[in-house]
Amino acid sequence: MISVILPTHNDELVLAHALAALVPAAADGMVREVIVVDCGSTDGTIAVADAAGCRILDGTGVRGTDLAAGAAKARSDWLLFLSPEVMLEPGWQREAREFIDRLAMAGGGNDRAAAFRHANAGFGWRARFSEVKASVRSRLLASPSLKEGLLVPAALYRAVGGHRPKLGNIEGDLARRIGRGRLSFLRARAVSRGVVA
Repeated sequence: MISVILPTHNDELVLAHALAALVPAAADGMVREVIVVDCGSTDGTIAVADAAGCRILDGTGVRGTDLAAGAAKARSDWLLFLSPEVMLEPGWQREAREFIDRLAMAGGGNDRAAAFRHANAGFGWRARFSEVKASVRSRLLASPSLKEGLLVPAALYRAVGGHRPKLGNIEGDLARRIGRGRLSFLRARAVSRGVVA
């Protein structure tokens, strides 16, 4: 049902945690495949991805190009773009399934995308402030990042032109082309490691 696409570069430890959070969804058939697009990792990132049964693609270092390449190889009707620094909280797949099923029942299965709520695993006011800042950016500007994840029908992704090979905010660029009116925000959280930018 969902192909998860993760761009990596020396993300051995965080990738292991991100993949562990996907195991229940893979076991119940929600996640069909995980595609890791790696940009020359020199640590154990490839070994972790291989041990988890991920499809591994060689990246170019241009994130837009790498994400588009992962999407082009995906075999599912739905794509989930996610940072390897993120663990989706338990139960995320139930809410994602409800979102997908509701769209199908409404007759608009290919015209909406969704993002998760950003959460920071850190403690203190800086971590909470980073959550507020991410929430404002995501909802007000309709610009979720890979740390919130983007769940999008493959047909909609192709229709709006996918990720572009450019520098800067490629996630915001894609979200603008999808459009605020077609972007939903799920209650489930995408928890990033406790580092505040």
